Amino acid sequence: QVQLVESGGGSVQAGGSLRLSCAASRRTFSRDAMGWFRQAPGKERDFVAAISWSGGNTAYADSVKGRFTISRDNAKNTVYLQVNSLNPENTAVYCCADRNAVRGVSLYARADEYHYWGKGTQVTVSS
Repeated sequence: QVQLVESGGGSVQAGGSLRLSCAASRRTFSRDAMGWFRQAPGKERDFVAAISWSGGNTAYADSVKGRFTISRDNAKNTVYLQVNSLNPENTAVYCCADRNAVRGVSLYARADEYHYWGKGTQVTVSS
């Protein structure tokens, strides 16, 4: 059974930073495309960032470009999301997602394109 476990969330003040991690148990993680999504209370789940299997290709939602950075360490089966310059509008549960991409170079921004999901980590930003 595939497990994705997020960590690193917390409560920060506006302007603060966090480093979110997502540890994957999937044996083929190093061949998978990964993504981060977030869902605020009462809102739909939104795409945040995506990364290809090698880490060579990345994509971001316009609202986070220049502030968030996605990366991965395939030796550790972990994908990261560095979130900087946080504001209250970034308050949400952040979830990672895994797509069996077999070393493809494509990036995926739709939730229905992913096969596996973590339960998420809460990020709360106060003003």
